[in-house]
Amino acid sequence: MPSLPFPTFRPLFFAAMHLVASLLIAQQIPSLGAEAPAPAKTPTDTTPPAIAAAKELATMVQNLARDARSSVVVVTASGREASDTQLGTGFIISADGLVATNYHVIGEGRPLEVRTADGKQLEVIEIHATDRNADLAVLRVKAEGLPFLKLGDSAKVAEGEPIVVLGNPRGLRHSVVSGVISGMRDIDEAGLKQKMLQIAMPIEPGNSGGPVLNLAGEVLGVVTMKSLVTENLGFAIQVSDLKRILENPNSLPIARWISIGALDPKQWTTLFGARWSQRGGKLLVTGQGNGFGGRSLCLSQEKPPELPFEVSVMVKMDDEAGAAGLVFHSDGENRHYGFYPSAGNVRLSRFEGPDVFSWQVLYDKPTKAYRAKEWNTLKVRVEEGAISCFVNDELVTKVEDRVYTSGQVGLAKFRQTSAEFRRFQVGKSVPRALPSESEASSIREQVAMIPSLREIVSESLSPFTKNASASVHVLRDEAARLRARADELTRIAADVRTASVVEELRKVAGPEVAEVDLLAASLWIASLDEEDVDVTAYIKQVDRMAAEVKSSFTEKPADDEKITKLNRLLFDELGFHGSRADYYQRANSYFNRVLDDREGLPITLSVLYLSLAKRIDLPMEGVGMPGHFLVRHRPVEGEPQLLDPFDRGAKISREQAAKLMLESSGAVLEDEHLVATPHRAIVVRMLQNLLNLAQGSQDREAMIRYLDAMIAVDPALVRERGLRAIVRFETGRKQAAAIDLDWFLEKKPEGIDLEQIESMRAFFLEDSGKN
Repeated sequence: MPSLPFPTFRPLFFAAMHLVASLLIAQQIPSLGAEAPAPAKTPTDTTPPAIAAAKELATMVQNLARDARSSVVVVTASGREASDTQLGTGFIISADGLVATNYHVIGEGRPLEVRTADGKQLEVIEIHATDRNADLAVLRVKAEGLPFLKLGDSAKVAEGEPIVVLGNPRGLRHSVVSGVISGMRDIDEAGLKQKMLQIAMPIEPGNSGGPVLNLAGEVLGVVTMKSLVTENLGFAIQVSDLKRILENPNSLPIARWISIGALDPKQWTTLFGARWSQRGGKLLVTGQGNGFGGRSLCLSQEKPPELPFEVSVMVKMDDEAGAAGLVFHSDGENRHYGFYPSAGNVRLSRFEGPDVFSWQVLYDKPTKAYRAKEWNTLKVRVEEGAISCFVNDELVTKVEDRVYTSGQVGLAKFRQTSAEFRRFQVGKSVPRALPSESEASSIREQVAMIPSLREIVSESLSPFTKNASASVHVLRDEAARLRARADELTRIAADVRTASVVEELRKVAGPEVAEVDLLAASLWIASLDEEDVDVTAYIKQVDRMAAEVKSSFTEKPADDEKITKLNRLLFDELGFHGSRADYYQRANSYFNRVLDDREGLPITLSVLYLSLAKRIDLPMEGVGMPGHFLVRHRPVEGEPQLLDPFDRGAKISREQAAKLMLESSGAVLEDEHLVATPHRAIVVRMLQNLLNLAQGSQDREAMIRYLDAMIAVDPALVRERGLRAIVRFETGRKQAAAIDLDWFLEKKPEGIDLEQIESMRAFFLEDSGKN
């Protein structure tokens, strides 16, 4: 079956060329099987003992840090505000998941997160032991077989003993610092005396809770606070205190520990894991539920009214690929209905069990009422045998379903979604979330008369404060509309400029032009992206270069002399060269930048070579070999000769050309690849290079510019016109996209499925009518 003339929605990505410099260190190694020569006698090592000991100590510290790192964790405690987090250190002290840290690191009743050095998150399931006065806490995480640190003996600690501390100072995770035990001190804290280790080393915020290790890797203490007197002096709780609280734990499940943001069990019941909390009038959920598909529920303890009733909530997700929303008619376990945004659609499902095979999707379609990455109001009206679903007060579906007729209402989330909910409401009738059209119209009339910000006074706001909620919504909508319009006008301005440049390009390289002006066309291509290109000035620059070459000729120069003099000026004196380090920079395709920077691609340097050759009466043609553009000198008498402007105009044999082509494109050279390339085809190829780069970076606005130019130069291009239709549609230019498809229906190019084109055109216009 004939296919579409263009790739659908899949961008072409081009690999970048990287130049890697390698440093090779030669070493003399004896041959295998040969006896190695006896080492030459050297003077006795005179390294001072102190330096040798320091080197040995440094090696021991490195080895110790490497071995202990896997047992040291980052402990993060959430604060009262969502953005308020406290980071500290902890360390694993048992294979079955005990983690020691400071009490002040975990805070009082805060949600906790523990991560290992390799970034793995360990779920905290219990506060195993705490001592507020000693500033010690031991957590239990859900894990087995963990690498742990051995606890040492406080009685054997000696002053001056070298130590190593691992921690996360100022957020610099898993840092290592060495020092010494500088003494034992009785610290008086709120009238309570505690013997601590005094350690001579820099201690920063984030080090708290880190282990103090001796050189055997045993824990001697737990870093607890920084000295307020001396910069490089800190304190650590003795390991004997840690052992003491381990012998008499006061365990508390994490669910009972958390008080900050904890849900009121009289209002909410959560099911299937995840972390539900409340803050500032909002309900928040993070983490993955342990139900199938990451499902987790938060059910209201308020009994819904008799039918009919309505339930609504405002929801905002961190990732539109996720899913979160309302549930109703829940049995408190696996059976319920759910209405929620999911991966770009809004979905109504009936859940009949714990797995996907027992889920029935009743509705699953996109709606323009939903605002991605914003707050959206979901509402469900439940009637006898019918369910009506609304997004931002707009009815999106009404489904007849009678399987479940009663149960709890609440919230749900799926997958890895983090979501926020607010204004959960249930009742016989839930008020509109947004102003009615008449209200909005009245407010918009007032908006039209509102003065500028510099002139506004309190009295100017009074028309809006009577219905502040509706006014705020309309004002924000109007601001969003104006921003969208401003963005649209900016793009239209760019389109106007592009159309102007494309028209200039068409004048010098279009199908009606008998002799394409390759130099001017190349400069107009650059002008598509660079606004300040003075085409006339750059043409004069090339004219001056040609005149300088001519001035060096003898009275009747042969072609060989012309080539020699041209190469000397271009490559030796002016320094033009192939761009090898930045091959895929767009600047290499902008002819003005090639002239300014004296660096370019094979094709742009070839265009310069051809333009100069024309001006000095040197018969030269372009050879568009795949992967590497060349030029060919075609003398009146004698054999043609390939030249490579990318390589300083070097002469190229057919064998060398074949090698170049194989290396650059992976293809085998055929005679057809060495046919002279018409100037119009050279222009299209330069634009194709830019199009490839734009596709690789998914720059659709640039793609449209290059496609407009390509089609202006060669209107018969089929693939490019089809690609432009797709990109125009994707960027909102839907009428223009339909016009591109009209061309296919009119010209009927061979091998095109016209029925598919007609279907696509109908879809484009249908979608256009929705806006």
